[in-house]
Amino acid sequence: MNQKQIKPKTKKKPKAPTKAVKEYTAGGMVYRYRRGQLQILMIQDHLKRWTIPKGHVEEGESLQQTAIREVGEETGLRRVKIRDKLDKIHFFYRRDGKLILMTTYVFLMEAVGRSDKVYPEVDEWIIDAKWFSAEDALKLIEYKDTEKLFRMGLDKLAKRQAKREAAKAEVTNG
Repeated sequence: MNQKQIKPKTKKKPKAPTKAVKEYTAGGMVYRYRRGQLQILMIQDHLKRWTIPKGHVEEGESLQQTAIREVGEETGLRRVKIRDKLDKIHFFYRRDGKLILMTTYVFLMEAVGRSDKVYPEVDEWIIDAKWFSAEDALKLIEYKDTEKLFRMGLDKLAKRQAKREAAKAEVTNG
């Protein structure tokens, strides 16, 4: 009887976990009111997805300085004020074979002064920059974590608006 030799299975060594390179970005959910209507500024990225303006923190910059600079660079909007900190988003991606852990800090930012003219920073792969109604912005956002931050920002804005209206009513009735 001819028996086949059975080779024991060799176990492959598990790959050592790749250590992620940490990178930090900051940006903002930029809003304004036009004719009493809330509008949100969004950019369309190189994947044709609508999102918030954001970019890498440069040496010596605070997160707030980065957020303001990046909004200006990616949209042409130079006059914004940070009104609140929303939260941060963490995600992994690969670039040039390296695993990157990106942490993005997002601020609630108000456009002040003239804000009608916005334009995309095409050198940075931004396809478009536009103002949208809050409702349309929520429909367009494709990144789930960014959508959560949008909802958080919209909730904060609604609460502020309610406080303003209550204060006006008190002055009128008082």
